[in-house]
Amino acid sequence: MKVTNAEFIISAVGPDQYPVDALPEIALAGRSNVGKSSLINRMINRKNLARTSSTPGKTQHMNYYRINDALYFVDFPGYGYAKVSKTQRAAWGKMIEKYMLERQTLKLVLMVVDLRHPPTKDDVMMYDWLQHYDIPICVVATKADKIPKSRWQKHVKQMKESLLLRNTDLFVMFSSELGVGKEELWAVIQSFTENGDSPQSGAVPQEGQQQENL
Repeated sequence: MKVTNAEFIISAVGPDQYPVDALPEIALAGRSNVGKSSLINRMINRKNLARTSSTPGKTQHMNYYRINDALYFVDFPGYGYAKVSKTQRAAWGKMIEKYMLERQTLKLVLMVVDLRHPPTKDDVMMYDWLQHYDIPICVVATKADKIPKSRWQKHVKQMKESLLLRNTDLFVMFSSELGVGKEELWAVIQSFTENGDSPQSGAVPQEGQQQENL
């Protein structure tokens, strides 16, 4: 996909702030400092539209980026950062859960993981939660440039086995530095944003559901 226009729209904290133009939305979920902002910047060929930080937990809202006036990237707060208060983590969990279960324009969740390391318990929990609610997922393993190419397949195998991915599950190895996986990931995204598919098959929140399930 050729990106000709990309702009930051809003840092939202609730439905009253979400865009109302009904463009398809691609959400990015992952632990703190996993490289979501760098991934966005590489995908849109911009150096710093999505602000990167060496400080985990810095993203505290849902950041909306409009791409080509055709779709949004929605960057979630990173999960699993211990120094964020339990109250704040609970608030983030509730906000994200409500969005993913109720947002009709959500088409796909990019679950961003670090290829160098096995998935964390939070990664496994997030993947299982998304699967449970039949929300389409593409696992994106970033930072491939940080390990030798000769070890890529070993790490990919470890990642897939740890998350119990099937052969049909979507997985893209990615490097924001090298551009590895960029075109493949755009192809995945376009398959969900251009054919009218909706991921919300039966994804109805249950009364009294706890955000700790995230």
